[in-house]
Amino acid sequence: MSNFNQYAEYYDLLYKDKDYIQEANYIDSLLQKYSSNTKSILELGCGTGKHAIILGKKGYKVHGVDLSEGMIREAKIHLEQGEATDIQLTQGDIRKVRLEEKFDAVISLFHVMSYQTENKDLEDVFQTVSEHLNEGGLFIFDCWNGPAVLEEQPETRVRRLENDSVEVTRIAEPTLHPNENVVDVNYEIYIKDKKNNQITKFSEVHNMRYLFKQEIMSLAEKYDYEFEHMFAFNSFYQPNLRDWNVIFILRKR
Repeated sequence: MSNFNQYAEYYDLLYKDKDYIQEANYIDSLLQKYSSNTKSILELGCGTGKHAIILGKKGYKVHGVDLSEGMIREAKIHLEQGEATDIQLTQGDIRKVRLEEKFDAVISLFHVMSYQTENKDLEDVFQTVSEHLNEGGLFIFDCWNGPAVLEEQPETRVRRLENDSVEVTRIAEPTLHPNENVVDVNYEIYIKDKKNNQITKFSEVHNMRYLFKQEIMSLAEKYDYEFEHMFAFNSFYQPNLRDWNVIFILRKR
């Protein structure tokens, strides 16, 4: 699993068109629909903290955990610039972290669960959630949707973005491993410094697992969750073969 440490510095630039406000509003709507008494949230894989900050401004107490020191560093910078106050951040492995605290909801967004490529990884995350979630609390997470990945297989993509200091080009070349339900996304990132035209290159491989509903149902049963719903992400409709991103809502018994 990549820890994003090099990637973190340019993460927000590469995803500057990602609508964090809309996504946080969507999570809020799910919480209000399925567990309106939710006050505290544990976010597993919080990245640079943008979802956490928006949810914090809505009045939730949020504790974010991320494996990458670089992501946590960027999240702390965002916190210093924001207005949300009841937010904590911890650098740690979501498969192993133990905070000695329980929460009304656990969320994990932007395909963090798809980075759990081995069965044990998924089971360890479910165990982490079980130890931090209050009875009746929700576990909400998104992931790559297996049927859609197989229907519309991944292809090479290029993103070019810039700010006042740098131009960033990211090339993503996928390799599908259908027997493992995994896609290796090979990233090459080129950073051009606008002041001196110097170009820096680095590479990362992100191994992404696509998941199927029956897998999640089996894990839910094993860890004593009720299956509430599955939607295409950012919607309230059943996913189809074009919906790569899906979200699951489970409730701890």
